[in-house]
Amino acid sequence: MSSYDIAIIGGGAAGLSAALVLSRARRRVLVVDAGSPRNAPAAHMHGFLSRDGFPPGELLAEGRREVKTYGGEILVGTATDLVRDGGSRFWVLLGDGQRISARRLLVAAGLRDELPDIPGLRDRWARDVLHCPYCHGHEVRDRQLGVIGGTAGAVRYAHIVRQWTHDLVYFTPPDTLTAAERSQLVARAIVVIEGTIEQLVIDDDQLRGVQMDDGCVVPRQALFVPPRFVPNSRLLVDLGCEIDHDGWVTTDATGRTSIPGVWAAGNVVDPRAQVITAAGAGSAAAIALNADLTEDDVRDAVHAFNP
Repeated sequence: MSSYDIAIIGGGAAGLSAALVLSRARRRVLVVDAGSPRNAPAAHMHGFLSRDGFPPGELLAEGRREVKTYGGEILVGTATDLVRDGGSRFWVLLGDGQRISARRLLVAAGLRDELPDIPGLRDRWARDVLHCPYCHGHEVRDRQLGVIGGTAGAVRYAHIVRQWTHDLVYFTPPDTLTAAERSQLVARAIVVIEGTIEQLVIDDDQLRGVQMDDGCVVPRQALFVPPRFVPNSRLLVDLGCEIDHDGWVTTDATGRTSIPGVWAAGNVVDPRAQVITAAGAGSAAAIALNADLTEDDVRDAVHAFNP
């Protein structure tokens, strides 16, 4: 068994940013990282000031190196459960049977993207099937683009994607558009194709088009898909953290959950957080965590001084 000031679950941008701040604050920090970042399929990340176009794997490798420079520890493994240890400590149970003791917890386990069940879609994810126009729109600008619609908010999403191209097709099941939505799409020269997508057409390892169930192939060079975001929040929920009506764990502005001593940051609580946003959230959580620990340190010192 090992004991730490803070155990961080998740070694992405949020977790590593928090670990860097806390290790520089001379806290004993452990990052438990399962090694499966959400953006692993992407060749490059964008919108991160001074690191635009940087491979996401290299960013994480550099982050781990920096954390270790200040004494932070990285453990490759999977946290399977979080358990209270008395009134002010926690156990982190790992898949290999290890137990980690920590005064505070930060969960930065991210989320997973659930995609429509369309043959070929998952294989092209983060290549020419994309979800974030702010992350990838510039790289596919002025190409033949498509948006797979039919879900809540998909029409608005298509209008945002329209910013990057004049050749946009909105694919949607029949009878899903309101008259107002159809009028808006037509007014912005977004072609509407109603029907069922049968599969993607791939040639020479590139997306060439979208095949409908009637056999028609619509030429497209990239697709944007608004996925269903599913937070990796089971550890937090099982611990008893409050959730909102959509099932996301609630936090204050610093990432503090409803359970004293437990914080959460990044995509696990904010589906819209990009890499730079998640890193900032991790930093904010780290500062709040250190302040919370300092309050304990003061109380313990006073108690020891005046037994």
